[in-house]
Amino acid sequence: MDKRNVELVVISDVHLGTYGCHAKELLKYLKSIKPKTLILNGDIIDIWQFSKSYWPESHMKVIRKLMKFVSEGVQVHYLTGNHDEMLRKFDGMEMGTFHLQNKLILELNGKKAWFFHGDVFDVTMQHSKWLAKMGAVGYDTLILINSFVNGVLTALGREKMSFSKKIKAKFKDAVKFINGFEQTAAELAIEKGYEYVVCGHIHQAEQREIISEAGKVTYLNSGDWVESLTALEYQNQSWTVFKYDHKDFVKDEVDEGILSDAEDLKQKLDVNLLLHTIKYEIAQ
Repeated sequence: MDKRNVELVVISDVHLGTYGCHAKELLKYLKSIKPKTLILNGDIIDIWQFSKSYWPESHMKVIRKLMKFVSEGVQVHYLTGNHDEMLRKFDGMEMGTFHLQNKLILELNGKKAWFFHGDVFDVTMQHSKWLAKMGAVGYDTLILINSFVNGVLTALGREKMSFSKKIKAKFKDAVKFINGFEQTAAELAIEKGYEYVVCGHIHQAEQREIISEAGKVTYLNSGDWVESLTALEYQNQSWTVFKYDHKDFVKDEVDEGILSDAEDLKQKLDVNLLLHTIKYEIAQ
């Protein structure tokens, strides 16, 4: 498969370590692109729900692929989210072209772009973190049940369905929260003089211009790799929302995310060290 050159790619809410994560699909996508800069905008590794009993090889391969980007000189910015908030204390850490940060400001063709996960706007996160964590477990369980149901629907030749999207659409409070989140992010970005504000967190990919009395800003959200399977791409001074479709990917070595022995031997120790560190921090 020929790799696409992309100036900037943004992904978020991968939730590695959970049953809902579509690691194989993400790996196919990552292997199909050649980015100059990759921004991981929070909740990449789900440390909230990290378990020694569930860490599939496909999840490990995503980590290895991200490390391979670093070894190739790609600028990789890991911005922390709420599910990987344990990493926030390492804000400012750099290893080669890998940067661990809580937020990021870049200039894209003369326009300032502000990147951050967005959980700072979530009232539940600020005041009832235990409730947010319970909700995360409930969401992962819902996704697991949804996957089983979709398997049955596919076998019957029927169209797949999304439980969480139906719930969000049905409850006005969920819609109100999403709209409020987007508006708050936009207004703050306008106040700070940014042309773009790029978030994650709400698992809803979006690209739209928001106008207020103080000005206007392009609001963008990279969505997630649990349900939406989306990313943001910036190329030729233009933003687009990438939507994964299995029909666009031929079945070859990308399907299983095979790495060469050389890549595996070179990077295995570093990955194991990362996972050991995560497990140690969780145990504290």
